[in-house]
This record gives sequence, C-alpha cells and structure tokens, in this order.
Amino acid sequence: MTIAITATGNTLDSMVDPRFGRAAWILIIDPSTNQLIEAIDNTAGKEAAHGAGIAAAAQVADKGVEAVLTGRVGPKALPVLEKAGVRAINDISGSVLEAINTYSGQETAAPQAKTDPAPAQTAAQNPGQGQGQGQGGGCGKSQGQGRGTGQGKGQGRGQCRR
Repeated sequence: MTIAITATGNTLDSMVDPRFGRAAWILIIDPSTNQLIEAIDNTAGKEAAHGAGIAAAAQVADKGVEAVLTGRVGPKALPVLEKAGVRAINDISGSVLEAINTYSGQETAAPQAKTDPAPAQTAAQNPGQGQGQGQGGGCGKSQGQGRGTGQGKGQGRGQCRR
C-alpha cells in the first residue's frame, strides 16, 4: 500500500504543498514504514499553462497509490483520481511526516471508502474545517451540519409553498 503526498521538497521533512497539480514534488510513500519510495519532480506541472491537475492525477494513478494527501485537489483532477480508485484527502498541512502520521492514525481508527463522493464531503471527513450541506424546510434558509471529524457548516434553502 502506498500514498502520494504533495510536497515543497523531496524529503519527509519537507512541508506539504497546498497545491496538487502545481506542487513542487509528489512523494510516493509507504505509510506503514514511513519509507520514501519515490520523489517525483513536478516541474512540468508547476510550469504548465493549463491541465496541471489532470496530468498530476494521471501520473499519481499510474503509480497505483491508494490515496493522495494535499492541500486541495481541483475539480478537474478529482474525477481522474476517483476513476482510478485513488482517494483524495484535502486540507492537509504541516510536514510530510506529520501528514503520514495523521493518515496512518485515521486509517487505524476508522477505515473509509476508497474514493470520496464529493469535494464538500471530502473536506468534512478530514480533520480541520469541513463543509456540509443542509436542507431547509419551509420559507427562508436553514443551517445544516457537515459530517466527519472536521467542523462542518452548511446552508440549505427551503422552498416556500404559500
């Protein structure tokens, strides 16, 4: 089992790069041993005029990783990862080693599905701030709650039938 983490450098001490497609490096790691398997220099993605996220997603999928840990996977790259069965985990920050430890702790505590159903739910399933959606009944707006370990807030609109 391997995971991919976007990073500002090519070591475990590097910080997580908040960008997916334009990350400086993509590190392929075995989280059970914290071993760096491969460091991919993503210079082409950083300098691409467009399509960096899709290219990075295809490259990661070709490596057969189980999950990608990053700050944010964009809306065009996410379907590529999902189709390949790669789980996208957003809102990751800190060092690469901290991200591995957080991921390993989550996997031990409660295994989750291979792919996350939607970006809004993805953020709510991960530690930190999340997003959710609520449904309103009646006239006006109502508040909803996101699910997961993050704090979720959402808004829904009710239909007014008069």
